[in-house]
Amino acid sequence: MKNIKYNIGQIVFLKTDSEQLCRMVTGIVIRDNYCLYYLTNCTIETAHYEIEISAEINEIIKFIS
Repeated sequence: MKNIKYNIGQIVFLKTDSEQLCRMVTGIVIRDNYCLYYLTNCTIETAHYEIEISAEINEIIKFIS
């Protein structure tokens, strides 16, 4: 079984988001080779791969944008 890095209800950030908006993990789909995480910001839910997500805010990308 695939290890789940982020848990439902956890606050995360998208690595490439220039605003570094907080998102909450609201769903997880587990496949043979990967996990797909559903993240919600306000009323918008989007799906992302683990490689796109960070538990820590990236102050540098936020500062330079």
